[in-house]
Amino acid sequence: MSTISKPTLRIIHRVAGGAAFCLIASFWLSTIMVELFGTTDQIVMVKTAIVWSLLALVLCLAATGGSGFALARGQIAGLVAVKLRRMKLVAANGLLVLVPCAIGLAILARNGQMDDVFIILQVLELFAGLINLVLIGLNIRDGLRMRRPVRTSVAV
Repeated sequence: MSTISKPTLRIIHRVAGGAAFCLIASFWLSTIMVELFGTTDQIVMVKTAIVWSLLALVLCLAATGGSGFALARGQIAGLVAVKLRRMKLVAANGLLVLVPCAIGLAILARNGQMDDVFIILQVLELFAGLINLVLIGLNIRDGLRMRRPVRTSVAV
């Protein structure tokens, strides 16, 4: 049993989940902006910063997952089960697609190899990142739904 109180766990869950969403959104938006309007040096800088920022993202996602499990207290059903399934997809997408793409893009950018391989990896990373943003956004929506008090209808 967790020694952290339920209100504290809720705060951790909200802050870490929100921070993870914001980090992913910032990766996505900074990539789009630098690709459209940036110089080669700026692209290298953004790609390198994203790789280093992955540590913060992993910590936020771990805190979100850990606090979510603690809040669920083993009761994995309903919206909690839906959120858990989505987070498994987010984790798989992150580990199998996004992290390798981010590292590969940073290496290619640093080496000045912004060729067809770079473009393909960039499109794949943007698509996978958008998928994670949508999935985490749905989890935020469902988390807000779970927080609302249940309405009871009174028959007259």
